[in-house]
Amino acid sequence: MERRPHVVAIPFPAQGHVGPLLKLSRQVAHHGIRVTFVNTESVHARMLEASGDDDRRWDGIEMVTIPDGMEEVKDPRDIEKVAAMRAKVMSRHFEELLRKMNSSRDERVACIVADATLGWAFEVAEKMGIKRALFWPAAVPGLVLSLSLPHLVEAGVIDDCGFAPSDTAIQFSPKLPAVKAVDFVWRCPGDQRMQEIVFRHAMGVTKPVRISNWLLCNSFYELDPITCGLIPELLPVGPLTSTDCLGNFWAEDRTCLNWLDLQPCKSVIYVAFGSLAAFGQNQFEELALGLELSGHPFLWVVRSGFTDVDKIKYPDGFLERVSDRAKIVSWVPQEKVLAHPSVSCFVTHCGWNSTMEGISNGVPFLCWPCFADQFYNRSYICDVLRVGLDLKAEEAEIISRHKIQAQLEQLLSDVQIKENAERLRGMARRSLSEGGSSSANIQHFVEQLKRCSEAVRHCD
Repeated sequence: MERRPHVVAIPFPAQGHVGPLLKLSRQVAHHGIRVTFVNTESVHARMLEASGDDDRRWDGIEMVTIPDGMEEVKDPRDIEKVAAMRAKVMSRHFEELLRKMNSSRDERVACIVADATLGWAFEVAEKMGIKRALFWPAAVPGLVLSLSLPHLVEAGVIDDCGFAPSDTAIQFSPKLPAVKAVDFVWRCPGDQRMQEIVFRHAMGVTKPVRISNWLLCNSFYELDPITCGLIPELLPVGPLTSTDCLGNFWAEDRTCLNWLDLQPCKSVIYVAFGSLAAFGQNQFEELALGLELSGHPFLWVVRSGFTDVDKIKYPDGFLERVSDRAKIVSWVPQEKVLAHPSVSCFVTHCGWNSTMEGISNGVPFLCWPCFADQFYNRSYICDVLRVGLDLKAEEAEIISRHKIQAQLEQLLSDVQIKENAERLRGMARRSLSEGGSSSANIQHFVEQLKRCSEAVRHCD
């Protein structure tokens, strides 16, 4: 029997990275490629718990785990030590896994597909003579910016800690809007040390890109052809979507879908801030009261850890007053929610996965970024794609209930934003259809993997 090409995929161990790479892995597997997906032990345990131990959704992908060394880190909030320990422990175990696979003719690895932030994974594969595909799970302009950083630092535009004057604007092309300092991917308001750490990670992308054989990203060419053209070798393979919400770390509350079925078409405000964002109690209460003042039905995801107090505390009487038009849950099957005809708009932190899922379903955005690339994504959504509005919060400012209400009303009455969102939905769907740009890029990648595997077979 002919041996299938074998690909090993490894994500950065976080919700927003695991999900899209798992979706890409499943698409590759559907083209006849054998895929082994490598999670950390803790991440895989969370995914199994969230899915109720139903492993059918892996759909033929082989799941394996490696340790991450976190039990040796005294303070899991120390991001720098966490990153160093993960690199030390995971790289060793990843190399052992690849060597074990390559010791068997039937398991030899043709290629690894790794998250762009895992520089050590590319170094391990290069040392072993295994082909390498880099996966960029964020917006394409963020990759362009990361690859430009050595030059920008050398030119003195940005210092070696990632800081630049507030009026700094970087123009990559006359046809593109400038990237402002306020939208830098590594921007962490109020946390200088975190900003420096994230900046170093952004700088670290350069080498993995240089030693990769393929560059894949969760976008589609038609969304941003000019920026994609700045990296000619880039293969946009998105939007990476899945109706069964692959890679969740939290159990989905599917009662929200039944609730949505009872709501009028285009009436529901969907509110979700991803897996990491957290609000202070005062801001949480203003958000709750702003949703109440809107007068619209709303579906609100309030996961554990969403506020800075031990127990979620709503404004007095809030739950009783909105009980006839609100559904509040801890996690949802987001792609099913965004595809539901009852949903009118999406109040979002502007994470790239949420952005792509909203675009794929033609849903307008009310943008409320919290950290990292979310600030740029906000500008991209509002100023470039023109499918959303910005709450325009100043740093350390509480956004009032009245501003939330006013922006929601403006968004819901903006006909042009709705038309733009519907146009992008059609573009996203066509890119994934047979002959579409992303579909063709996946096919191209798969065909090259098969040729690569054939070369490995002849070397046996």
